[in-house]
Amino acid sequence: MIKKQPYINSGAAILFIIFSLLFFVLLCRFLYIQVTGEAAGQKLSALAQEKYNRNGTIPAVRGVIYDRNGEVVAEDTASYSLVAILDKKMTTDPKKPMHVKDPEKTAKELAKYIKMDESEIYRRLTIKGRFQVEFGKAGKDITHETKTKIEALKLPGITFIRDSKRFYPNGTFASHLVGYTDSVKQKDNTFKYEGIMGVEKSYNDALTGKDGKIQYESDKWGYILPTGKEKVTPAKDGNDVYLTIDKKIQTFLEDAMDKVVKDYKPKKIIAIVADPKTGEILAMGQRPSFDPKTKDGIDKSWHNEAIETSFEPGSTMKIFTLAAAVQENEFDPNELYQSGSYRVTDKDKAIHDHNGSGWGSITYLEGVQRSSNVAFAKIAKEKLGFERFREYLTKFGFDKPTGIELPNETSGKIQYTYPIEKITTAYGQGTAITPIQQIQAATAVANGGKMVKPHVVKKIVNHDTGETIKEETAEVVSSPISAETASKVLDYLETVVTSPKGTGGRYKIDGYSVAGKTGTANIPGPDGKYLSGVNNYMFSFLGMAPKDDPKLIVYVAVQQPDLKGLDAGQGAIPVSAIFNPVMQNSLHYLNIQPSAAEKTNVSELPDLQGMDVNEAVKSLKDKGIEAVVLGTGTKVDKQLPKAGTEILEGEKVVIRTNGELTAPDLTGWSLRDVMKVANLAGLNLNPKGKGYVVSQNIQPQALLRKDDFLIVELKTPEEQWTEEINGQQQEGTNQEDNQEEKVQD
Repeated sequence: MIKKQPYINSGAAILFIIFSLLFFVLLCRFLYIQVTGEAAGQKLSALAQEKYNRNGTIPAVRGVIYDRNGEVVAEDTASYSLVAILDKKMTTDPKKPMHVKDPEKTAKELAKYIKMDESEIYRRLTIKGRFQVEFGKAGKDITHETKTKIEALKLPGITFIRDSKRFYPNGTFASHLVGYTDSVKQKDNTFKYEGIMGVEKSYNDALTGKDGKIQYESDKWGYILPTGKEKVTPAKDGNDVYLTIDKKIQTFLEDAMDKVVKDYKPKKIIAIVADPKTGEILAMGQRPSFDPKTKDGIDKSWHNEAIETSFEPGSTMKIFTLAAAVQENEFDPNELYQSGSYRVTDKDKAIHDHNGSGWGSITYLEGVQRSSNVAFAKIAKEKLGFERFREYLTKFGFDKPTGIELPNETSGKIQYTYPIEKITTAYGQGTAITPIQQIQAATAVANGGKMVKPHVVKKIVNHDTGETIKEETAEVVSSPISAETASKVLDYLETVVTSPKGTGGRYKIDGYSVAGKTGTANIPGPDGKYLSGVNNYMFSFLGMAPKDDPKLIVYVAVQQPDLKGLDAGQGAIPVSAIFNPVMQNSLHYLNIQPSAAEKTNVSELPDLQGMDVNEAVKSLKDKGIEAVVLGTGTKVDKQLPKAGTEILEGEKVVIRTNGELTAPDLTGWSLRDVMKVANLAGLNLNPKGKGYVVSQNIQPQALLRKDDFLIVELKTPEEQWTEEINGQQQEGTNQEDNQEEKVQD
């Protein structure tokens, strides 16, 4: 018989007690959890909800940007990001691999469709320890077409993440005005598309919608439970923005700028088309520009030059100096002044007209037509006075931004401390302003004296309901001049284009009367001095049409075009290559009827032979006919054209008297009128060139003898303008002038 050890019972008793205590503790813990629903200080129900409840995001659609007629300018469209799965654990069936099985083949095939070297793709596909990899910018924004082609390759482990991107269907199209979007990192480390430039930036809040949410119960694999609860908060799409831009007019502008870039390779082009009645910007463009879809070219020009850059405008500024003088009754178009040079004070160096020497004693209207710096310097100081002129700079809005709905607008920089700065401001140098400020100021001239704020947004519309949330209307910000003044200024500016002496002859448009002003401004160099050379100018034109009731304002500035050996006076060629087709095509497109040809008065010329000279001249003048007396006698001996000839109003009639014949001043005459003098005086005419007379071998008032040779040189207005520019350049080192006087026009 085996005797039990006494300590065995004791040990068993101790173990029983220990296990009983453990069971009691577990039972108490279970009861505690059951009653309180907590463990380790955390609610178990919350943990379960966190584990089995799923939250999803319903992305909002960014609002569409339209032109004024509902044509799409920018909208969201589907895009895809390329992803490669590297983790072998994703493959459960060897026959259907779900990870990249052959990196070498995969890299070779993908390189055909994304902009990444095959070696770099292979490097990414062979990174150790990664579940998946992406391919940076090259793997983003992949189109549905490219995605379909890659999927057709059936490459294991290659998949796509659906996303949306901003689509700009028109390519380079008012790019700096419209702007673009880009993916921006948020505070929660997520990425979101935001407007970076232009309307996309300034209206980012309106265009950006609010993402929705979806909450649902799932199993441990993430699938929705059939009996689970589902809570959906719908996304709120962004609002749509309708621009004032007209796609057709903008296309006219883009095409014209492209042609000038191709032909003349300028450093910069700035152009704006506006409706002067409403302030709506119908087109705005610049070169260099960029494609908002690909961002190609954006590194060459980040700024909207029409809004963000101020520069010396040149003689387009004379429009507003003229308007101020007309408003104050200080402009007499027939008053004479001495052109050439002007000294504002005894201490200041003289400023000069752009040809260096001027044109002698001429009227102020001719000074406007010839773009005389001296005329406008005298108007600023002697007619208006500096204080009154400065008030008009404010009235025309040159000392503050316009408030247009585009980001980063700058203001003008008015240099107006010293007398020399005050007169140079009058003709567009020293003081810097923006193109959009010039457009705003020009609306006062084109809109009966009422200056209208420019704007680029027509209305904002709810994307889902189509309800108009906000609609912009014309806003008159100032009335610097009267309607009567505006009409007179348009009349004067029309002669800049129509007069043989005007600088704007290249801007004539068939069927439409154009009022405007040319500008040729110097460009400051890095050393503070103005650049020299025929190409180194900012050539511009600010024009309005039709003159009697302007429907459009077009501003064009072309900086440093390659004139291919032409003279600086030819700077109007690239500017007019934009202005003319854009203005003409836009007027046609808007159904603005061409001006009806005014009926010209036709008179039958009376027989003047034997009449008193003074009486004959008066009778012709009453009919609107200009009479030119050839000789010193008192009786009419002969006339051309002959009696009974039908003559147009304004045509010259040459009268030969019975006394000695003296030569008239033929400057500015047409060859047809010169031939009348040669015929009546029996001279041998030898004309050289085409256009209008610029010189004659027989001086005015010299006696004319039969069979003498009359040699006249004729030049077109364009040729005359070129010579004036060349004269200024040749005299540049000999003139007593400073930088301010170098303004060309």
